Amino acid sequence: MTTPVQIKRVYEAPADSDGLRVLVDRLWPRGLSKASFQHDLWCKDLAPSADLRKWFGHQVERWAQFRRDYTAELQSDAAQRLMDDVLSSARGRSVTLLYGARDTEHNQAVVLAQVLQDRVRHRTGKTSP
Repeated sequence: MTTPVQIKRVYEAPADSDGLRVLVDRLWPRGLSKASFQHDLWCKDLAPSADLRKWFGHQVERWAQFRRDYTAELQSDAAQRLMDDVLSSARGRSVTLLYGARDTEHNQAVVLAQVLQDRVRHRTGKTSP
């Protein structure tokens, strides 16, 4: 059984199809109450390093380099263990990565979703999505 990985802004309403809801921002999103925000995990250590996040600054022209550098950060042993923990916690349900950025195409959740999906395919031996 594969685990689908999807992304969603933290400001969007939760849905039954979200499965395991994982916040992947290093900083708590602005305007959200910790008490009322519906999430299962906060994996701030899967977010880009503070230096990389600040350098990127959501500047689209830096996207390709950000993507490469963040993917490299996700190769660390600690990140690999955290990704395995997230996938194990999902128990076959989908995983929804939650992020606060306004840009829906150029943010860390886009990169992390691809890395996680590749990890799922590698674990299951499947080569196609």
